[in-house]
Amino acid sequence: MSTQITTAFVNQFSSNVQMLSQQMGSLLRTAVDVETVNGEKAFFDQVGSAAAVLRTTRHADTPLIDTPHSRRMVTMSDYEYADLIDDQDKVRMLIDPTSTYSRAAAAAMGRAMDDVIISAALGNAKTGKDGGTTTPFDTSNQQIGVGSPAAGLTLAKLLEAKEILDSNDVDPSIPRYIVVSPKQISDLLGDTTVTSSDFNTVKALAQGELNQFVGFTFITSNRLGVDSSAYRRVIAFAMDGIKLAIGKEPTARIDERADKSYATQVYYCQSIGATRMEEAKVVEVLCSEA
Repeated sequence: MSTQITTAFVNQFSSNVQMLSQQMGSLLRTAVDVETVNGEKAFFDQVGSAAAVLRTTRHADTPLIDTPHSRRMVTMSDYEYADLIDDQDKVRMLIDPTSTYSRAAAAAMGRAMDDVIISAALGNAKTGKDGGTTTPFDTSNQQIGVGSPAAGLTLAKLLEAKEILDSNDVDPSIPRYIVVSPKQISDLLGDTTVTSSDFNTVKALAQGELNQFVGFTFITSNRLGVDSSAYRRVIAFAMDGIKLAIGKEPTARIDERADKSYATQVYYCQSIGATRMEEAKVVEVLCSEA
């Protein structure tokens, strides 16, 4: 059971259990392609582009085109959370903290989901018929460098990310997202190349009044990683460029535990996995936060 629950006892004059600042649930689930799967592993088949053959004579033989196929594999991972609340704790606190524990557990599940998505976006993808081939992220064509001198997120980098996706013939009707840390929004506000109208848009982004700019829907997250040089790894992508596989939705159980003096157990679990579906649809933008 949680050994820190005594901090909420009555002698602390607390009439409520307050959630400390934390990300409440997943920010990225609605930004990626989601599919429900069964089993320990899931395979997603893909069809590549093929070229039409010019017909040069009448009554010619019908040409047979080998349509390219590929496959990506996702391995499911299980996540759990549990904590106990003794009946004596409820008496000392004068309230029942079960619902607050449940909210904390649900938030933890959502954050784990975001971590899986972020890792898959820039990590190795398992490809091939049986998932035996490792396909790394394409840093040669899909990565925007930090610049010289090293810079944060700029309008030029945003436009370059858009250009990369457009040059790869990524369907413009598919929603596009960019995951940034709070520092990148500040960078845009301080970018001297941003025009007055753009500045108003970025200001609205910072104030939470809108979330779209240069064709991307912005998602602000504190869970993005950094590279070996401590540059923030911002991710721009098309929605169908990342697949989230859900084997078991976040599920809650609140039960008495007879083996724990009938304490109440708050339990959550989920089974999820993710993969980058296509290198051409994901762009990494390196940003200095110095």
